[in-house]
Formats: sequence, C-alpha cells, structure tokens
Amino acid sequence: MPHSIPQSNSKDSVDQDSTLPDAPPASLERPNAEDDSLSGSNVVAQGPSNANVKLEDLFDEDDDEEFPSSGVSKDAPSSSPPPSPPMIAPSAKYSDPGVMRTFYQRLFPFRYLFQWLNHSMKPSNDFSHREFALTLQNDAYVRYQSFPTSDLLRKDIIDRNPSRFEIGPVYTTNPRDRKTLRKSSAFRPLAKELVFDIDLTDYDEIRTCCDKANICHKCWSFITMAIKVVDVALRDDFGFQHIMWVYSGRRGAHAWISDKRARNMDDQRRRSIAGYLEVIKGGAQSGKKVNVKRPLHPHLARSLDILKEHFQNDVLVQQNPWAKPEKAERLLQLLPDRTLNDALRKKWEAAPGRSSASKWADIDALAKAGASKNLDGKALLEAKQDIVLEYTYPRLDVEVSKKQIHLLKSPFVVHPGTGRVCVPIDTRRVEDFDPLGVPTVTELIHEIDAWGSHHQDADSEGGSKKLQDYEKTRLRPYVDLFRTLVGVLLRAEQGVKRERDDDDPMEF
Repeated sequence: MPHSIPQSNSKDSVDQDSTLPDAPPASLERPNAEDDSLSGSNVVAQGPSNANVKLEDLFDEDDDEEFPSSGVSKDAPSSSPPPSPPMIAPSAKYSDPGVMRTFYQRLFPFRYLFQWLNHSMKPSNDFSHREFALTLQNDAYVRYQSFPTSDLLRKDIIDRNPSRFEIGPVYTTNPRDRKTLRKSSAFRPLAKELVFDIDLTDYDEIRTCCDKANICHKCWSFITMAIKVVDVALRDDFGFQHIMWVYSGRRGAHAWISDKRARNMDDQRRRSIAGYLEVIKGGAQSGKKVNVKRPLHPHLARSLDILKEHFQNDVLVQQNPWAKPEKAERLLQLLPDRTLNDALRKKWEAAPGRSSASKWADIDALAKAGASKNLDGKALLEAKQDIVLEYTYPRLDVEVSKKQIHLLKSPFVVHPGTGRVCVPIDTRRVEDFDPLGVPTVTELIHEIDAWGSHHQDADSEGGSKKLQDYEKTRLRPYVDLFRTLVGVLLRAEQGVKRERDDDDPMEF
C-alpha cells in the first residue's frame, strides 16, 4: 500500500531565457491549464529576449548530418547528382538487416538521444560512462558498450546494425574499462533515470478481448489508465517534472523520469517509490489482490476519482469481465456479505446473459432492497472500492524500477516482434494515442521514397529548407515531441548548474 515519502521542496530552476529551435507546431500548446501535465511549467518556456546565450544557438541546424536528406542540396554542382538513397523493396520485412540499417542511417534521432542522456550540449560522463547493451542480428547480446559522443554511438549502431539496444546506468568509470580496475568494487552505478514498466500481459486475468502478446484498442485503455494514475502521482506526490512515456512497440509503455533528483536515487529510495505505487499484489491464482488501509491514502482517493469513469466504460461495458458464471463467481468472492452473495447468485443464474454493468448495479439494488439484514454498508462500500482498484489500477512490473542497474529498451528502437517504433506518448493527449497506428519501420522508409517521388521537382529547384528524412514521414510528430522534452530538460539542467555556480562558497 502507499506510504509517505518525504518530498523535496527544492525544484530545478528552468532557464526562462532559453528557447528551443523549431519547436513543434502550435498544436502542442496546452489548450488550458488542466492539460499542463508534460512538465511543471509550459513546454516551451517564454522569457525575455535579452538572453546572453540561447539554447537554439547550440543546436546548429545548418550542419545536421544526423538525418541525411534524400533531396538535392542547393549547393551541390548540377553536374554531380547526389548518390541515390538505398531502395527498399516493397516486400521487405522489418527484420531485414538492410531495413534496420536504413532506419538507423536516416531516421533514428541519435543527437536528441545524446542530449537527453547527457543532460547537456557538451559531452560529459553522463553519456561517456553510460552503458549501452546491443542485441545483434544473430541474437548475440553485447553489454557494457559506451561512447564518448553521439557521432560514435551512431557509427557503431550503423556498423553493428543491432535489432535493438538498451540503456543502462552511468557508472563510476567507462564501462569498457571495467576489467582494468584493480578492485571490481570500484566499478559501480552512479545514476540512472527512474523507470517504470507496464505490460498488458499482467492484465490477462481481467481483460477479455485479448491475451498474451495481442492487443486492441479496448485493452489499450488499461495502459491509458495506468499512465494517468502514475504520471500524476510522480508529479504531484514527488515533484518530478521531466517524465517521458514511451510506447514499448507492442503491448506496453515505459516511463523515464530524468529529474536530477530521480537519477541520483539509490536503490532503497527506488524501492520505496515503487512500493508507494504498488497496490495490486498476488498472481492470477491468488485471492484478494487489493488490501489497503482506511481511510484511503490521498493517492488512492485521487486514483479512484481518475479511474471511476474508466471502470464504468472501459471495464464494465467494453471488457464485460463477469459475463461468464465463473468470472461472476470471482466478483462474489470479493464482496463481504454471504447472504447478499447468495441473492446475487440466484438472480444471475436466472438471467444467464446479464451484462457486467447490470451485475454491478445489482449489488447496490439488492443491498438497498434488504437482501441481507446484517449487511455492513461501510464494508460493502470499501469492498466495491477495492474491486474498482483491482480492475483498473496500474499493474506495474516493480522489479524494473527497484535497481539502478536495470537496463531498459531505448526510445525510438524498433520492436523486433512488430516492426513498430518505440515512440514517445504525449501525456496531454494520452487518450488519443493509438498503438496500432504507430508506424512500422518499413512504412517509414517507403514514406521517404514516396515523398521523394512527389517532391522531386521541388528538391531539384532547391527549396527554402532542406527537410530531414524523418520530417517526410509519420515519425515527425514523435521526434518533435522528443525534441521538446529534451529542450525542457536541458533548460532545467542549465538552471541547476547556474545555481550551483552562484552558491559556490569558495571566495578569495
């Protein structure tokens, strides 16, 4: 059950003078204050125009070779046409090595990944001492890889062409040099983002539409509920601001918390936060899975308020979890009064096709009708609250969150089972996110080719701005969102560093 953890009152300062270049279009602005859930302040901070150095000046848009364009450079001699981009056959599969290499060369946002993990524009140990683990095309798993710069990471990924790669902690030294240390204890993790993992397979006992690796829009609503509950708890209860949710590529979502305070947490504090958020306990064959104290902790009371509408629509109507007699029996086991249970069972046996929404309404109807003379109304209310939590509250894989050394799949890699890209989720429009509409790697590459065939004349004439390849595809809004989140984080880190410099006690 949730328990109190002291919340730090100090918040990272945000550099209001720095602006992010080429931020996403105005549609990313919040329509109202209630939608302000992406960070502690507005996504793109507006400040006075007399800043000494703006963040946009550091992005160097005119010299970006990370996303090579397939268009013709207006500076190229007309007699020397650029080499044609690699063509992918229409029948190519996302598992083809050529497809993956083209994706890494033309679409993967290595520069923004570097800035996100490095927390600065200049290379630092936050990146060079960071572990990367690669799954190669032959399924070999290579750990303890590290790279001084984003260019070297990009080069190695393109050369090795892994099917995916994962991100680990920042260590005391370069992970590649760990075997050269005299004492193995000198090699230890220093920092890592606090992460959370939610997987729909943990909902198999309550979802009726799909199971195992399969998903649909109906059961994806469980992930939507989880993101809403966990995100507000991390922001309101712990004061974290830099939270990014990422689609896992198939049936789940990952949360990355990049606040400096979160990155520097030891394992004990990570376990405490994971325990605070863990409510559902026990496997599929266990009994009552929600056992919380009364009065309800404020986090649980708030969660119930968020989840009650989802319970009515997404659970009772869409999932219809108690349609079968054995499932309805599970519901009765969670109610506190045997006499009431007998009356409900008799009513439902007389109407085999009764829906779960009707069965849920029957509980209050028979209770008010006096089906049980000794019914404890308070106990019944608490039991119903626990049932709502059991069928809607996030089912976290808490082991992922407890240790710094746990590796997690990088954003923007391709899921090897579906071919879909692991894209960020906009929490301001979380209910609009469609996991089945996320583009696959082959679709993206074909979109680049299609764009080129339709805009060949514009490219040859040298347009006002040479588009990067990701901008020609459906990946663009996800990279733009990532870039915005990275910009907010960099401004906050700049503010922290300035505060540290201002407070330096060493004076001569």
